[in-house]
Amino acid sequence: MSLKYPLIDLHCHLDGSLPLSIVQELLGRPVRIEELQIAQDCRSLAQYLEKFEIPLQCLQTPAGLEKVAFHFLEEVAKDGVNYIEIRFAPMLSVHDTLSCKQVIESVVDGCKRGKEAFGVSSNVIVCAMRHHSEEQNMQMIHCAKEFYGVRGVCALDLAGNEAAYPMKQFRDLFAMAKRMGLPFTIHAGECGSVENIREAIAYGAKRIGHGIAMSNDKELQELCVRNKIGVEMCPSSNLQTKAIAEISHYPLKEFLQRGILATINTDNRTVSNTTIYKEIELVRKYCGLKEDDIEILMKNALEVSFTDDDEKERLVKQV
Repeated sequence: MSLKYPLIDLHCHLDGSLPLSIVQELLGRPVRIEELQIAQDCRSLAQYLEKFEIPLQCLQTPAGLEKVAFHFLEEVAKDGVNYIEIRFAPMLSVHDTLSCKQVIESVVDGCKRGKEAFGVSSNVIVCAMRHHSEEQNMQMIHCAKEFYGVRGVCALDLAGNEAAYPMKQFRDLFAMAKRMGLPFTIHAGECGSVENIREAIAYGAKRIGHGIAMSNDKELQELCVRNKIGVEMCPSSNLQTKAIAEISHYPLKEFLQRGILATINTDNRTVSNTTIYKEIELVRKYCGLKEDDIEILMKNALEVSFTDDDEKERLVKQV
């Protein structure tokens, strides 16, 4: 496939994308791929999230964090990806002997080494977690601000079980992020709540993670168009978590036709057993997307990415 725009993935979780060989090396024991990948009979997002338990064990030391980030970019490079925004939750790695600053620094350092070795540009999105206390999430944001910009962190996210923790609980968190000048994307509308999407936009989110719930909601779609809100769509994981009943119902083409800045992403490369090319082929085969639509998806991704204008220009020239 020949594209006029860079191949970009804006929504990819580090802990859901660890190569099997690195997991085995860091844990020092055999691990079956079935322990990391979701089965076809997955019933919900909550069940899907259970697959993160083993990978998180690999993210508890500075060396492990740096190694994982480095080899993650090695795998991404094999797919020909030009730019990726890697997201992870620093507080899931913080403990008595590992600070939030050390956690973020280790991942950023691994990404820098990965770029030098494999040529893939990247930035880090730090995730606040829905089940964490406001104090934990605020602590993480203040720490991440030290790395914002040239130091490797490009934005904030809110992740976790959306159904159990509605958006209204996080109003103060994102008000703080806005005061600090930290841009953010928010997981919203993955589990059927249109209100979560509306509130995320009202709080100032520049992008929405998934956003499936606004299918057929013209008013909300127009709000996204007016505010130039990027929508990070992840077909395989949305199918696996039952956010959609079947792939033919996937609203990606609907969003593009409405003029929404929709993008296509992997979400969790290992858990979902996917790559950016698999995602593209999935929507081409079952959602009626053509070559021009794929171009638009990548153009949208470039536009709504959290990288700076100089990097965007460099990426276009690279292609």
